[in-house]
Amino acid sequence: MTSPSRGGRPTLEDAEKIRDRILDSATELFLSSGYGSTSIEAVAQSVRMSKRTFYTRFRDKAELFDAVVRRIVGRLRPADLSPLFIGDDLEEILLRLAKLAIAAALSPEAISLQRLILSEAARFPELAAIVVDEGSRQDAVEAISRLLRREPWGGGISLNQAEFAANQFLQLTMSLPQHQAMGLGSSMSSEERTAWAESSVRLFLKGFHGFTRPSETNVG
Repeated sequence: MTSPSRGGRPTLEDAEKIRDRILDSATELFLSSGYGSTSIEAVAQSVRMSKRTFYTRFRDKAELFDAVVRRIVGRLRPADLSPLFIGDDLEEILLRLAKLAIAAALSPEAISLQRLILSEAARFPELAAIVVDEGSRQDAVEAISRLLRREPWGGGISLNQAEFAANQFLQLTMSLPQHQAMGLGSSMSSEERTAWAESSVRLFLKGFHGFTRPSETNVG
């Protein structure tokens, strides 16, 4: 599989290539056959590696799945999120984020991963924990909440309120398109996705502005 170094061990570059081959195979097996039906032996055999050698790289199947999830998510998110938040128009920034979130949620690997989690999380509770621990959604929530608290948009809302609003924004933009792509309805066309993103942002802002700038009420 590799060109060994003079000491008989693979170089760092070779070791990274071996890891990539393992993750390529594991991703394909997990997403096509499911978590329960994928064995360490099957992954090791697919890359012509002994189980003993495999266990020097991954402690168990849960650790392997964790690495698969992190690589999938890493490929879906931009390396640098900061340019997405540049600008003075909140609607424009949120629309940019909404389009990116929808595109990521509807990628084939994201859809397959979501199906796997939903179908096998009851039998393997560690799957949901792995996805939560990966942390990309929380990173997005924190970044969006910081955006929403900027002056003059935030209107003095608390961190908890901003994080709640950020979670609602992600749920509003991503949930229905992903459910439909999983077979719970008709999948959206490219034009429909854009229209959905625009409508979601407008609806979110209507509620957000109403929350941060409540109208005065007369008392007495």
